[in-house]
Amino acid sequence: MSKSVQPRPSTAALQKVLREWDQGSKIVRQRILRDFIHINDNKTAPELENEFANAASLFLTRLTSWLRLTYLLGTCLQLQIKAIGIFIGSSSGYKFLNEFIEVGGIMTVLEILGLRQAKEEDKAEGLRLLLKVANSGRKYKELICESYGVRSIAECLARARSEVTQDVARILLLEIANGNPRYQTQVYKSLIALLPAKSHTAQQMAAKTLRIIQPLVGKADPSLIEPTLMLLRSYHLSVQHEACELIIHLIDYEEVAQSILTGLVALLRPSSDERTSQPMPAILADESVGDIQAPLPIFIQQAGGARVLGALSRLSQSLSDRIINLRAVHNLLFAMGNRHHSDSQRQAAITLQYLIDVYPVVGEEIRKAIGNDFYSQFVADGPEIYVNMTDIQADILASNRVDIPSVK
Repeated sequence: MSKSVQPRPSTAALQKVLREWDQGSKIVRQRILRDFIHINDNKTAPELENEFANAASLFLTRLTSWLRLTYLLGTCLQLQIKAIGIFIGSSSGYKFLNEFIEVGGIMTVLEILGLRQAKEEDKAEGLRLLLKVANSGRKYKELICESYGVRSIAECLARARSEVTQDVARILLLEIANGNPRYQTQVYKSLIALLPAKSHTAQQMAAKTLRIIQPLVGKADPSLIEPTLMLLRSYHLSVQHEACELIIHLIDYEEVAQSILTGLVALLRPSSDERTSQPMPAILADESVGDIQAPLPIFIQQAGGARVLGALSRLSQSLSDRIINLRAVHNLLFAMGNRHHSDSQRQAAITLQYLIDVYPVVGEEIRKAIGNDFYSQFVADGPEIYVNMTDIQADILASNRVDIPSVK
């Protein structure tokens, strides 16, 4: 029988279902939950009331009570949460939503997110339930935040092993920040705290969400500069891409723009301490790899810095002027001489070529510093100059004294 033509159950039939639930074992309750989800998914609140002879709250109360009693044991968590979500997400279901909140439902779900023994699919379902709560309006977003929800959701995103769980957590944080000015800054700072997370997916999602939330917050927080620049060390291209996009977005905020440019230029020339104090990846400790003077993440960050500076230079003439005035040419030549990492050389060469095209004085100063023959080779080879570069030429680049203090 189709859903639309099912007869309205009588009070006696409802009592039979509730009695079966009350007296049933875990297996019986699992069957009841599956049947309920199959029959009632996407129904409105009036339809749910009709299904339960205007006593749907009696069944919802049993669901929330069983959830509170068994969530630490992990008993049918996904089914329980999904069934409750049908009530909470139903159209015109504010009555069910308020009943869920009154019995501490939000706190229970938030505690599930922090359970180490909880399965990833259980946490994802819990996040979807909270998303339905948040979608009900600003009042309910604030209730989640008042229950320390922002912290719980952010920690879930950082620790989750499933990308599905992480993505639902990201969407929920974004929803909580949208149209909730009282707690926007809290969500914003929690995302900044996620940038150094161990999970590269969490880093990527945090950077992506920050880019969306930043216009809502308005003023950029200087505390995000360092962790954002550190993302350029990531081995994962998706993280590097989001870091570049976030930096390009933040450059419009004057309170952090100069610090970002200064930091990017500094990345091109790692200090001797950075090149020696950091632990070397295990693969590079193999004697067969050869002598490597700096950890690979430093080189990746160096290449990322050169790439982002090139992208920023193309955005506007004023940005190009500011980049050159920070002695960027000096450090780009140094990066181009880094024979340990060809991408650093390539990205630095691409950015230098652009600056030479825009500012002829840059080309003349580089010619004076490295000599006519080497400069001609650079112009001819362009980004591929690293292929035929000799050790002597690399030393010339590393010891260059080019300094263009101002641009006219």
